[in-house]
Amino acid sequence: VQLQASGGGLVQAGTSLKLSCVPSGRTVGRYAMAWFRQAQGKQREFVAAFNWSGSSRYADSVKGRFTISRDNAKNTMYLQMSSLKPDDTAVYYCASGPGVIYSSLHNPGSYDYWGQGTLVTVSS
Repeated sequence: VQLQASGGGLVQAGTSLKLSCVPSGRTVGRYAMAWFRQAQGKQREFVAAFNWSGSSRYADSVKGRFTISRDNAKNTMYLQMSSLKPDDTAVYYCASGPGVIYSSLHNPGSYDYWGQGTLVTVSS
């Protein structure tokens, strides 16, 4: 299984960006899928996730601004990010895990495969 994240870049505050993650060897509709991020000098933090049934969960810091989704036909997960802030600057990682219950979606230990990360830089 390999997860390929893409879509990062340099954007201005207040604008939008959409990240994609393609899990080769795994079906997005059958596993929990998540986005985490890690800013320079900080620990990796949870951003958003959905379980196999599609129930989604968000970090408070992105709730109302970010939307996680999946396209089963394209076997791709997305993170639509809007109203971006400089504090959103980080490397964004996608992850996948089997049988993750809703209450554990925020836990990085719930995921067994991780992508390589894509850098998002938000300028003020």
